[in-house]
Amino acid sequence: MKTRLEHEQPESIVQWGWKYHHLGIPTDQVMPGETYLPQFGLYVSGFSTSPFGIEWMRFEKESPISSLIKTIPHLAFEVDDLDAELAKRDLNVITAPNSPSDGIRVAMIEHNGAPVELIEFRKR
Repeated sequence: MKTRLEHEQPESIVQWGWKYHHLGIPTDQVMPGETYLPQFGLYVSGFSTSPFGIEWMRFEKESPISSLIKTIPHLAFEVDDLDAELAKRDLNVITAPNSPSDGIRVAMIEHNGAPVELIEFRKR
């Protein structure tokens, strides 16, 4: 395994072609402009107005989402083909591919104790 120098971009961006999408941060505070996703027991906010892609996530007590995602911020990367990325890399999938909304597929992986989201958008 090659050690990355401080000025170098991560392998996932440089070699694999993943694109940064957002940073999801769990919170227990009600945030302005929340959108409720009932299938996940989750409120999301902030992404559409953040120039940095910061998204706040507030979970209901009964949310079926992994406790790792509920408690630790996650990075999200856009990928061209979600299934291909999961098949060709040795990734620890903690949430199988699913569709939170029309035209979007996501999966959550865990790396060194941190959650990472992979997102695929349907090409139009």
